[in-house]
Amino acid sequence: MKLKTLIVAAAMTSIAAPAFAESYYVVQDVKTKKCTVTETKPTSTETTVVNGDTVYKTRAEAETGMKTVKVCTSN
Repeated sequence: MKLKTLIVAAAMTSIAAPAFAESYYVVQDVKTKKCTVTETKPTSTETTVVNGDTVYKTRAEAETGMKTVKVCTSN
């Protein structure tokens, strides 16, 4: 009985885990041209994702990615 419960719990965790995964985006403020890292994809026209639809798994990856985007490094 315990083994069956563990197997079901492991399966449920593997299915639900991606839903809890954090996402980071490199966005640019349209007015100031300043780039920042955010956890949510912009929905307004005040900011835009600067690296296409690239989604980073960690904040560190997003910050490194921001340093390689030309529009972010030129300001």
